[in-house]
Amino acid sequence: MFRKVLKIMVACIGLMTTGLIAEAGERYSKQKVAYHINYLGGKDDKAYLGALRNIQNHINAVGAENMEIKVVIHGNGISLLQSAKANDKLQSNVANLKAQNVSFNVCANTLKGKKLSPEKDLYDVFEEDIVPSGVAELSHLQMQGYTYIKP
Repeated sequence: MFRKVLKIMVACIGLMTTGLIAEAGERYSKQKVAYHINYLGGKDDKAYLGALRNIQNHINAVGAENMEIKVVIHGNGISLLQSAKANDKLQSNVANLKAQNVSFNVCANTLKGKKLSPEKDLYDVFEEDIVPSGVAELSHLQMQGYTYIKP
């Protein structure tokens, strides 16, 4: 008798859990998000790794198919892509996010001001990734309905 009751209880808990998981997956609708990075990464690029982890957690919660994410990098934030040239962990995180259709937009003003070459100095940056102004790009994206997040 006890085993029968236990089986029924386990089945009920399983049904309740399945409902909660389905509810969590349906909780979020499609999202457009602009992540803003204009700060140094700190010791061992900890701030950058944390920011990239936040972006991945966001994707995990909402689903890559429901996300349109643009990471806008300017000023001191350019160090993220400079450090990624030599830091395998940063490289891996950036590549993984790009594989999930996250785009990294780099400020042309920052490149010019810091005399940086995307090909030589930055990890995986191409001409189509460069925007005229990081700040103007953030404003432009917000006007297009992107939510602004500074991790």
